[in-house]
Parts: sequence; structure tokens; C-alpha cells
Amino acid sequence: MLPLRPLHRAGKAAEPFAIRRCSRRTQQCQRHAPAWKTGGNSMLHRLTLAAALALGLPAQLMAEEGQATAPAPAGDALVVEGPITLSTVLAKVGETEITMGHVIAAQIEAPDPYNQMPLGQIGAPLLQQLVQQETLRQQYEGEMAKASALLLDNTERRLMATDAMLQHLNATITEERIQAEFEERYPEDASGPTEYNASHILVETEEEAKALLERLEDGEDFAKLARDESTGPSGPNGGQLGWFTPDRMVKPFGDALIEMEPGTVSAPVQTQFGWHVIQLNETRERKPELAEVRDEIVAALQESESTAYLDELTANSDSSVADFGSLDLSQASVMPLYQELQE
Repeated sequence: MLPLRPLHRAGKAAEPFAIRRCSRRTQQCQRHAPAWKTGGNSMLHRLTLAAALALGLPAQLMAEEGQATAPAPAGDALVVEGPITLSTVLAKVGETEITMGHVIAAQIEAPDPYNQMPLGQIGAPLLQQLVQQETLRQQYEGEMAKASALLLDNTERRLMATDAMLQHLNATITEERIQAEFEERYPEDASGPTEYNASHILVETEEEAKALLERLEDGEDFAKLARDESTGPSGPNGGQLGWFTPDRMVKPFGDALIEMEPGTVSAPVQTQFGWHVIQLNETRERKPELAEVRDEIVAALQESESTAYLDELTANSDSSVADFGSLDLSQASVMPLYQELQE
């Protein structure tokens, strides 16, 4: 079985019922309150509270050095023996056990940057958070609230659907299928895409870039100028960028490169990083190795296979769906439903 990454990561949780309208150009978002959430009522709604408890790592747990620490537990210390597994018990609240598996799952679901931190750095506050949540849970009396039950239904449905899709992909996207796709994309007689070997000098202004061109015309060495003048990370290496295809660079850089001949130097090229003076060293056409394009091939197979599988299941599903557009979804009709979920 070939383990594949999930198609959708569940860690990006949004504020319940919040609508995010974003501008792709400015990368800015505004949060717009839904119609039912009106007036000056500052009461913490049930769903907002649930999101806060699920995602909110207390800021005081983060030390200045970035090392996450948690206050000492109020109860007795729990002794952990033997090798750590997902079943290793790290805390007990009453008779309920919280395991290493729970902590790791909580990190996977946490927002950035917590899901990227080493477990040794974020594990203690995550464990404390789980203990606090379980302590609160045990204080609840009566049946589960309607909103919580519905959210639990949707969460279980989403997770099981993801597992079902991954189960299918693991069974169908085999090593043989990946190899076959590679050979179809890059047959034996294929030369592969054109690769470029280039160097560049990055400076802040166009004037600086033009001055560099004048110095190059006067015979100064490109690599030495890059080491002395470039603000980019490749400067100490003489501006050398190695072999790559133009699509791996920002568009203005890649476009300029395609128009160049080996051994030539470009006019100043502006990108979001500054102004570049580019030297094209040489080009080649080379069929890539499978390892170089494997992730790209697997991702493409995942996308096509998951779409086809979902279409097949939907076409053969024993299901019936209401015409949502025919429903009375006026404010007067839906407001009581939202309010009922907040009770």
C-alpha cells in the first residue's frame, strides 16, 4: 500500500458561520458577520466558545525564547514508563485517559504556527489544553446541546469521508501506476523541458542595477560583483542559481530568462524582491528522473482519481437531495433556526 497525503488538511478551522471575503490582489480579508448576528449583543455564543476552546492556545504558555511551557498540573504527577506509543497515557481526568495520540491529533488540527512546531516544544501546552477541555466536559449536565451534536455529526462525516477517499487512493495509486504515468509523460525518446543554469545579482533599485551593468561592460567579473553587491542569498556563491526550469522562478525573472542566449547578461529585471541582473550560463534538455517529478505525478493522479471516484459514487448513490433554491430561506424563516442553535 502506498501512503498518500490527505487531499484536504483539517487544521484550518474557521470561525463558525463567519464569512471571509478576501482580495487576492491585496491578500487582505475582512470578516463579515452573518445576518442573524446583529445588534450589540456581546454574549459569547456557543459556537464561538467551542472554536475558542478547540483552537486557542493560551499566549502565556509561550515563553520568550519560543519554548512552549505549561504550568505545573494541580494533580499528582503521572509516571510514564516504557517506549512512547500513541496509546501512552499522559494524563487522567477522573477515569478518562488522555494519550500521546490525542496530543499529536490536537497538534495536527491546531492552526499555524503551532502545527509546525516540534512536539517537544508544543506538547506540554497542548496536553494542558486537553486536560482543561476534559475537565470542563465532565462538568456538563444533561444531553449534548443541539449545536454540538450537529457539529459532531459533520466532523465525523468529514473525517470518515477523508479516510474513505484515502483508502481508495492508497489502493488504486500504486507504484506501477506512478511508473506508468511517468513513462507516458516522459517517453524514452523525450528530451524533457529546457533547463537553465543562471546566475544573478539582486539589488534594491534600478539605478544600482544599471551601475552594475556598466561595471560588467568595463570588464569586471560577474561572480565577484555578485559576492560584493548582491543582497540575495546566492550572493556569497557568486550569484549561482544552479539548474532549474523557468516556471520555478517568479514570472518576470523566468520570462526574461527564456528570451536570453547562453553567455549573455540581461537588462535590469524587476520582481517583488528587487532588481535583478541575470547572466545565463548555459541550457540543456534533460529527461527528469522519476524521483524529481514523483510528487507532481502523485498529486495529479490523486486529483484525477479522487474526482473520478467521487463522480462514480455520486452517480450510483442511493440518495435524494432537496432543491435548496425552492426553500423559503427568508430572514424570518431562518432566524429562529440560528437562534435555536444558540440556546
